[in-house]
Amino acid sequence: MDLLQYTFFQHALLGSLLASIACGIIGTYIVTRRLVFISGGITHASFGGIGLGVFAGVSPILGAAVFAVLSAFGVEWLSKRKDMREDSAIAVFWTLGMALGIMFSFMSPGFAPDLSSYLFGNILTITRIDLLILGILAVALTLFFSLYLHPITYVAFDREFARSQGMPVALFEYVLMLFIALTIVACLRMVGIVLAISLLTIPQMTANLFTYKFKRIIWLSILIGFIGCLGGLFISYHWKVPSGASIIFFSILIYALCKVIKR
Repeated sequence: MDLLQYTFFQHALLGSLLASIACGIIGTYIVTRRLVFISGGITHASFGGIGLGVFAGVSPILGAAVFAVLSAFGVEWLSKRKDMREDSAIAVFWTLGMALGIMFSFMSPGFAPDLSSYLFGNILTITRIDLLILGILAVALTLFFSLYLHPITYVAFDREFARSQGMPVALFEYVLMLFIALTIVACLRMVGIVLAISLLTIPQMTANLFTYKFKRIIWLSILIGFIGCLGGLFISYHWKVPSGASIIFFSILIYALCKVIKR
């Protein structure tokens, strides 16, 4: 295939594989633990870090990572308090991040930044640095889940049982929230803020149609996510549409097809 000779397309393929591994692993925890709405809040809160990064003249991705991690920890801490509901805590960070992102972006000196690449993503523009970040994250997640799969499974399905077994549930929850935040930020260049949460949930929902076992959902999610990325890339190339949107569109098509087959 002619496309394979281009470096940007090789980067896109490698990025798809690494992102599928990272999202397949942490996304299974998100769906099992029912943290989709929280993850959506973290995703949008990271926009504040992008705006701050542009304003301060540092890497927007670095700013997004700081904002995403702080928001993840903030939501986790506030949701444990009895004087605030979890959805209210998510709304605070969600709206604060978006507001700060817009304000800092318009306050930035010089030309207005191109925010569409962060909002909607473009996998064809990912760099070696992006691939390095995704690679390190994928390895870290693989090692962490390999070492602590059983405690993570207990925390995901039944936190009270995990506490009764003397497991450090709070520590696991904060570490996993850290991984959720970092995975979201690592995938921003691929699918953008608007669509990042889809990459963490749709392959897992599809895998869940065929199995309820935590480990099998992870493996199936990685495979389905990678197929979704490949299909989206070819749709983007042939139809000349944004790659982030086409990846999510193809992933939803896979889910719909599997749903029909399952029935």
